[in-house]
Amino acid sequence: MKKWVRFELYGREQTGLLENGVVRACRGDLFGRIEITATRAPLDSVDLLPPVSPGKVIGLWNNFQARAEKEGWVRPSHPLYFLKTPGGVIGSGQLIPRPLAYAGAVFFEGELGIVIGERCANITPDQADDYILGYTCVNDVTAKEILFSDVSFPQWTRAKGFDGFCPIGPCLVTDANPDDWIVHTLVDGVEKQNYPVSDMFFGPREIVAHLSNDMTLEPGDVIACGTSLGAEAMPDGCQVEVVIESIGGLANPFAMRRRG
Repeated sequence: MKKWVRFELYGREQTGLLENGVVRACRGDLFGRIEITATRAPLDSVDLLPPVSPGKVIGLWNNFQARAEKEGWVRPSHPLYFLKTPGGVIGSGQLIPRPLAYAGAVFFEGELGIVIGERCANITPDQADDYILGYTCVNDVTAKEILFSDVSFPQWTRAKGFDGFCPIGPCLVTDANPDDWIVHTLVDGVEKQNYPVSDMFFGPREIVAHLSNDMTLEPGDVIACGTSLGAEAMPDGCQVEVVIESIGGLANPFAMRRRG
């Protein structure tokens, strides 16, 4: 299992291999040729960026048995999903800004993220591992009161598409099997979510296969696998952290951004 980060050092964006708290800078990127260089830097000395720059982010809804049981939902026959805007993607440590024109509840949703490594269409679950580059943490932030505020049209894109509403990171883990992983979400250090990836209706490989039969998935695309019980509103000024042990902690403050 390897951990990869994107970071900024001396004003330059780079890819790096993370080992024991040290970033080993690389030439190239993970979607082509990559070469580890002699440059080293402590992780706490670099500014982390999202581990990938996705062309699209696909988020799942109603993909966990425990939550479906509590909400009275039925198992879907096909993954239910929406799109988040690439402009909402931020890295670990960056601010999740409260929208200036919205004073309602803003929810965190800690999730496992799948990163596509090769272009794929019309594949089967057995083929999916060949197209999955790796996994990361995602916080699917949602302006909850907007979602169903218009009875004629659920506003999935608007509620989930504000700038900064898609933290991803802190790293991308490759050569890994997520089936036994646990997703934790903490707010100011207090655990709010603790659920197993194994409780999904559709596991990561099934998700990729189903979605590839709906649309072509491109290198760098991110799929957020949905969330389970415990998602709730973030208090202004809090710190939210999505933790998956094999990946690490995706930590972001939530607060109003100043105008100007």
